[in-house]
Amino acid sequence: MQFSPSFQQLIEALRCLPTVGQKTAQRMALHLLEHDRSGAQGLAQAIEAALEKLGHCKSCRVFTEGELCPICADDQRDDRLLCVVESPADWIAIEQSGAFQGRYFLLLGRLSPLDGIGPDELHLDQLEVRLREPALEEVILATSATIEGEATAGYVTELAQGRGLKVTRLAQGVPMGGELEYIDPSTLSLALRGRREHREE
Repeated sequence: MQFSPSFQQLIEALRCLPTVGQKTAQRMALHLLEHDRSGAQGLAQAIEAALEKLGHCKSCRVFTEGELCPICADDQRDDRLLCVVESPADWIAIEQSGAFQGRYFLLLGRLSPLDGIGPDELHLDQLEVRLREPALEEVILATSATIEGEATAGYVTELAQGRGLKVTRLAQGVPMGGELEYIDPSTLSLALRGRREHREE
């Protein structure tokens, strides 16, 4: 079927979203054009503003509009604890659990040599700088329970233990092979409270 070029372009643009295939993108496009043109305009403006204004926090690497995100700028957070997570979605999940009041570092990925993702791609040099902060006592590994997540946890463990820091790992409640962003807040809260020391095998 031949669509108008503009309509086809809108469908292709919507397909960049995760889990959105051809038919879902087509339904979204039809909905926006038929029933919610003002919503479509607002969505376009919000995306444009986000792309223009949002960058990474210079300390934890989460998306923010200033040099520091609100969490890194909050002097009430516990400087003794640093939680290392893979993605912004994982960071959001842990924050929504309400169980953690320390600081964060976002890897924005996980070690995967087959995909060409090594320490440089994860900016682990920036993490090493954070590990030198004088108040820091414990590094909490909140990487996913996948092969790549475990390899990443092992690498970070070596860095942290090399500086004499305690290293713990999320414990009960996080299933093997599970992704943090899909785990409910109460389960994450339990996992944070029940964390254990992580040692290299």
